[in-house]
Amino acid sequence: MSTIGDWNEAALELDGIVASFDEGEVSVDDLFVKLERATAIIETLEARLVATKARVDELAPRLARVLESE
Repeated sequence: MSTIGDWNEAALELDGIVASFDEGEVSVDDLFVKLERATAIIETLEARLVATKARVDELAPRLARVLESE
C-alpha cells in the first residue's frame, strides 16, 4: 500500500475512489482494495485532524496571553 500524501492529495485520492464507487467503475476484484485504501486515507486524515486540534489547543492560550499583553 502506498503512502498517504498531504491533505489535498489524500482528499483528491479519496474523492476519486468515491467517484469510482458512485459511477459503478469498481470490479468485484478491486472493491476490497479500494475500500481498504479509502479506510486507510480516512483514518490517516482523522489522526492528522486530532493532532492538529491538540496543537491548536496547546497554542491558543499562549496566543491569548500575547494578545492580552498588547
